[in-house]
Amino acid sequence: MPGTFEPLPGGGAAVALDDVEISIIRSLAVQLLELIGPGPAEDAPDDPLAELFADGPSEPPSDPVLRRLFPDAYSDPEGTPQAKEAEEQRAYSSEFRRYTENDLRAGKRDNALAVIRSLDALRSAGEGGAVLKLSPGESKQWLTSLNDLRLAIGSRLEITDEEDTDLLYRLPDEDPRKPMVMAYLWLGGLQETLVSTLLP
Repeated sequence: MPGTFEPLPGGGAAVALDDVEISIIRSLAVQLLELIGPGPAEDAPDDPLAELFADGPSEPPSDPVLRRLFPDAYSDPEGTPQAKEAEEQRAYSSEFRRYTENDLRAGKRDNALAVIRSLDALRSAGEGGAVLKLSPGESKQWLTSLNDLRLAIGSRLEITDEEDTDLLYRLPDEDPRKPMVMAYLWLGGLQETLVSTLLP
């Protein structure tokens, strides 16, 4: 089981993690939380109705990682649209973002917090680490958060397609991006094996 998720009887998944791996995942999840930022409830008065009707941002984030985590809803993947189409897509994306981004951010925060809390609940048994056991619901939160972490790291590494990923394997050890690359590839392995535990 080391390094890979395995299904648990009755649903859920388990993975053996050592203390270093626990520390790395937890640190990355905390950094993701800091990047996403506080929720409306944390920086607004205690008014549940105001929170329900609060508008989100209408412009894409300036940080490339946040743009990757919260992409425009309307864009032309086939190429550059004409000026009028591009203006319409920006308007539609702006409106969509205004009504959805706060909820998307809250979901990503909840998932990252679930990862942190489950890691904090682990009681390491000496140098051998511990076995993390997740319920089916926790597995889905972990899967979403692992995906967000990989998107964030991939954005920092400027990975846009499979060819970029292939180049990562050939980076020399002295390349300063190497630790980030190793984390990106390792999280990908965890994500892949966690997906397999959720398949029927």
